[in-house]
Amino acid sequence: MTTKPLDPAVLPHQAEPTDRAPLPNRVTIRGTAKTGRRLTVPRSVRRSAGPIGLVLLWFLTSATGVLPETVLASPVDVVRQAVELTKSGELPDAIAASGRRAAVGFLIGATVALSLSLVAGLFRLGEDVIDSSMGMFRAIPWVGLIPLFIVWFGIEETPKIALVALGVTYPLYFNIYGGIRSTDSQLVEAARMMGLGRLGLIKYVILPSALPGALVGLRYALSTAWLALVFAEQINADAGLGYLMSNAQQYFRTDVIVLCLVVYALLGLACDFAVRILSRRLLTWRANFEGEA
Repeated sequence: MTTKPLDPAVLPHQAEPTDRAPLPNRVTIRGTAKTGRRLTVPRSVRRSAGPIGLVLLWFLTSATGVLPETVLASPVDVVRQAVELTKSGELPDAIAASGRRAAVGFLIGATVALSLSLVAGLFRLGEDVIDSSMGMFRAIPWVGLIPLFIVWFGIEETPKIALVALGVTYPLYFNIYGGIRSTDSQLVEAARMMGLGRLGLIKYVILPSALPGALVGLRYALSTAWLALVFAEQINADAGLGYLMSNAQQYFRTDVIVLCLVVYALLGLACDFAVRILSRRLLTWRANFEGEA
């Protein structure tokens, strides 16, 4: 009698024997070690650490004689001279005279830069005519135009204001023009599909897109305005911070020279701080990366 092999498919299900022990339940245990609290220093303290450190180094080198007074006056002498010139009224009058020149020159330069950048950024014909010319004139050092300005405008206030206006024009123009041309083309097409005309497109799409670049240009332009004023006030000035510096140079008064330079730096820092606040107010709709902690 022959036995027919059974089909494995009809065999009752049996558990496969194994010699491995069952795996224990996997348990995830979170670390219970206490993480040390990170010491955070306020940003205002970190920002002021660099300037304060430089002033302390300046004071120590002057007090120990490493930095002679004939080379650079000590911070104490600079502060003393600031108090004396403030009491006599010379320093406030100089700041007011320099501020007027910088303000007038900035307004003229900003008006010219805004007009040219709008024409060149919004119209191809304007770009062909204006942008190449601005790129060519930008290669000319604007400080080197001082002799030509003296020939054209004389030695009064006009060449000083013209030099400041020229220094302001270039950074504002190129940043506004670049901001206009960097507008997302998809936003432009979407605005046109929604029925916006040319003026609405410029007002609601192009100009807001160009605003971040314009504010960057504004920061550069304000710093350039004070830089240009330093050179401009060397042209036969009879008032202003440059006038004080010229007189101090003749008598080797490094304390007055350093004081004027510090005032220039503080005025530029105040303008930069104002632009930062303006940027935060105008760009609330734009998410920015603020750096790692």
